[in-house]
Amino acid sequence: MPAAVSSAPLRILHVFRAPLGGLFRHVLDLARGQIARGHAVGIFCDSTTGGPRADQVFAELEPQLSLGVTRVPMSRYPSVTDMRAQAAAVSTRKRLAPQIVHAHGSKGGVYARLPALVSPGRSYVTAYTPHGGSFNYKPGSAAHRIYMTIERLLEPATDMFLFESAFIAGRFEAHIGHKPRTDHRIVLNGISEAEFEPIDHAEAAFDLVYLGELRSAKGVDTLIEALALLKRRDGLTPRILIVGSGPDEALLRQMTVDEGVAAQCVFEPPGPIRAALAKAHVMVIPSRAESLPYVILEAAAAAQPLIATDVGGIKEIYGPGHARRLIPPNDPTILADTMRATLAIPPAERLAQAADLALHVKANFRLDTMVDGVLDAYRAALARRVG
Repeated sequence: MPAAVSSAPLRILHVFRAPLGGLFRHVLDLARGQIARGHAVGIFCDSTTGGPRADQVFAELEPQLSLGVTRVPMSRYPSVTDMRAQAAAVSTRKRLAPQIVHAHGSKGGVYARLPALVSPGRSYVTAYTPHGGSFNYKPGSAAHRIYMTIERLLEPATDMFLFESAFIAGRFEAHIGHKPRTDHRIVLNGISEAEFEPIDHAEAAFDLVYLGELRSAKGVDTLIEALALLKRRDGLTPRILIVGSGPDEALLRQMTVDEGVAAQCVFEPPGPIRAALAKAHVMVIPSRAESLPYVILEAAAAAQPLIATDVGGIKEIYGPGHARRLIPPNDPTILADTMRATLAIPPAERLAQAADLALHVKANFRLDTMVDGVLDAYRAALARRVG
């Protein structure tokens, strides 16, 4: 590639909707890594989600973002708000003149790529990381058909697909009908060296902990059913800390009452993951759909004993040596049996098993590898476009 492309600092704009969850973590990790390598970075995202936590993060990061933070109202689902947000995205790009516009998630993919669709001679690169998003809708549903049509429409406007897991790359091929016709790479999510420090459970007051959004796709209702089954069938009442927020929180709280397990369940709002992990001996993630979830990646790296379902890219985190421990989703009986068996394992044996998984994660999911892999992909796409 041209020397100017291969070595010069880049101007990079990350475009996404909600400053929440794993997608937000991914963008922040990339942005910080890119800044540390001398690049000019900016962020364009929603102003109505994220709450005080996002405000705090942006306040701390913005002095380092030479292209700044631009936040405008965005809606989760298609609405008239999209037109105003789309106009703001175009205006922001023109004002900042980035060389790379990196879209994250399906809504970010629309805002970043729709203008590029009518600008084939553009001088900037469009990169796209789906993060699951539209590819996690139930195949055959009306929503899935609509979103796959949009993905097909926007494919020609994408210079580089950056899949964060082999699972999502496979979903693209299966549901679009072919591999991306433009450049595409799998660059696995990565985590920092400090996150491989094992969790200290000396003060753990709970048997189990769930961390994540409180919505249907995460399977928390299955977890509550499994707790009720353990109580009715086996007389076991493990205490569980449920950390998260979401649209189904009120329903799930009521469900613990209806199922007779409310006394075992403590709900807490989202907070630092390591602090939550230290409060319980085993983490349980009963998801129905995932991409490559950071919550499992971080817990596995920290040698936290885990129970997880075999969905999305979780098998990639576990690797061939541990994938047999994954369980099917939507089965409270299997989940109850697995929780009972896991809690019955002597703590030293449980921690040794978790430490072995941590070694696999350390060998395959490094933050520096992720940041450098994404930058290499940018430069390759930019060399083709400016060439």
